[in-house]
Amino acid sequence: MKDRQPARHPRRSGAAVPLSAALAALLAGLAAAEAHAGDPVAGERAFRQCVACHSVEPGQNKVGPYLFGVVGRQAGSVERFRYSRAMREAEIVWDEENLAAYLKDPRGFLPGTSMAIRLRNPNDAPDLIAFLKSLTEEPGTAE
Repeated sequence: MKDRQPARHPRRSGAAVPLSAALAALLAGLAAAEAHAGDPVAGERAFRQCVACHSVEPGQNKVGPYLFGVVGRQAGSVERFRYSRAMREAEIVWDEENLAAYLKDPRGFLPGTSMAIRLRNPNDAPDLIAFLKSLTEEPGTAE
């Protein structure tokens, strides 16, 4: 009888490693995107530093304009609010990117703006923006 050699397992293809690496990268990217999306509950807490000057009630201006519905709104467009000339003439729509840059450095983003106060922690910007995005419907009108 011939000596039998142990059965050899077929070699694993190298495709499994890149596939798992691609899956890990995809999951890490999704986690980073979710983390960047912001937490509206944390954003409501971050908004506490804004309440001295801004309201979230439609039509309730303070030193600054009300921020209900600000995401997607044309800068300088709240009626009955006296904006700086820079804000009135700005051709800005408040999207996430513009808001983040403005909140981190208002006068650097828009020289001549009246707003001088920055977020204490610039890392709060995604959360604050998520909170502001949640302010889009009148209370009691959601379906």
